[in-house]
Amino acid sequence: MEAASSGTHPKRSRLRLLVILTGFMDKTLLTHPRLPRAIPGHWLASALGASLIVVTGLLIHIHLLIAADNRAFWALAVSAMVLATLRWRLRHSQTGAARRMRDFAEYVLGFMAISLLGVLASYALASTTHGFVDPALERWDARLGFDWLALYRLVAGSPLLQHLGQAAYATIYVSPAVLFAAMAWQGQERRARQFLLTYWAAVVLTLIVFPLMPARGALDYLWQGPVPYMPTSGRWQGMIIPALRTHALSHIDLGALQGLVCAPSFHTVSAVIYMAWAWPMPRLRWVLTPVNIAMLMATPIEGVHYLSDMILGACVAVVAIMAVKGWLNRAGAMAAPVLAPA
Repeated sequence: MEAASSGTHPKRSRLRLLVILTGFMDKTLLTHPRLPRAIPGHWLASALGASLIVVTGLLIHIHLLIAADNRAFWALAVSAMVLATLRWRLRHSQTGAARRMRDFAEYVLGFMAISLLGVLASYALASTTHGFVDPALERWDARLGFDWLALYRLVAGSPLLQHLGQAAYATIYVSPAVLFAAMAWQGQERRARQFLLTYWAAVVLTLIVFPLMPARGALDYLWQGPVPYMPTSGRWQGMIIPALRTHALSHIDLGALQGLVCAPSFHTVSAVIYMAWAWPMPRLRWVLTPVNIAMLMATPIEGVHYLSDMILGACVAVVAIMAVKGWLNRAGAMAAPVLAPA
């Protein structure tokens, strides 16, 4: 890697910009003296309930069923039941390990529900799409000076980069688990529920944009000939979306779910939200920020994403954070207009 001969090192400039933006998101997007001291659980439950009704309606409308005759379905069902039972049995706990366990169970259960409903909705919405926008995404990348093929050739020729990229890309579910454990331990119920509402809003926004911008993915569209290295996301978008459009796929196997959303990149959406929540927590800041930067660096190849759809994903995350914060501000102002800063 070449270092800049004069001036500020480009890597340091990007890191400084990331720190500034993340700090801005913490101070401007997450905190506000009017926010209610507690976010009622029924707000999140209502969002999930409405989502369940909509997703169920979509699946029924296109005659797409969830396969229940496999281990993945029952493993997910049992996990959800255990978490729900734990949350209910410990609902009156207010101190100590029981309270922390109750809160952690609630946060993980909510995250699982939002994620699963989001993936199921993407399958249903994919069946309504037409065409692919890969040519436009490639043109935008060219204007940004991003060469996906050059990066792919670099990774394809390095087993070390492949293993690092796969590991980094898979951390999308590690960061929230760490955040939930920390917030449950510290009794940060309001921040945890705000996180879940923001994550839900980000999923909704992503699903609104997705039908307008279906894409096959950079590998399927740009690479010609034998594939020397198959990334984590493979070529599933170019295979499953056409099958859903023609109704050739009638059942969803929960053990073989694939990400169908290329634009906006939901790995990018998630990384921005995770870093925004980790930044105010000193013990996690310097752990989760590098982890999520690594995930972002792995996303173009392992997620077969264009740089342009990653930028769109970052915008979705910021809009979701701002929208939920604004709504909570109004709710806090109406509920308790004289609340002083904590």
